Amino acid sequence: MTERLSPRAATFGGLLLWFAVLGGVLSWTVHALAAWSIDELTCEAGHDELAGFPLTGAIALAVLLPAAGAVAALGVSVLAWRRTRADLPEGGEQSVGRAHLLAFVGLWLNTLALAMIVLGGVAALVLSPCQR
Repeated sequence: MTERLSPRAATFGGLLLWFAVLGGVLSWTVHALAAWSIDELTCEAGHDELAGFPLTGAIALAVLLPAAGAVAALGVSVLAWRRTRADLPEGGEQSVGRAHLLAFVGLWLNTLALAMIVLGGVAALVLSPCQR
């Protein structure tokens, strides 16, 4: 017996599934734009602070906040993958199978995005800012 969801619950579930798939990639994009542009623009202006905040601290925030977003997306994708795995139909409804596939893709995309954020953060923080 299939349980019918309300339109609001179905919309919220759909948005969560898309967050599970694309959240890490969007976080990686924010990281790449923020961390490297903060470094480049601040150094190009000849400063080692950003609005009175040390450059290393600003870069660390540009790494930690997107990493938290990628971890959240990874958690949602794990939850979606587990829930849809238990509900996989034998031959009936294909939407659960699609959701399971999207959750699985989200697992790998978010893991890759988190790795890229961490590695990019290590590079941004280990290499001294404003190197000429």
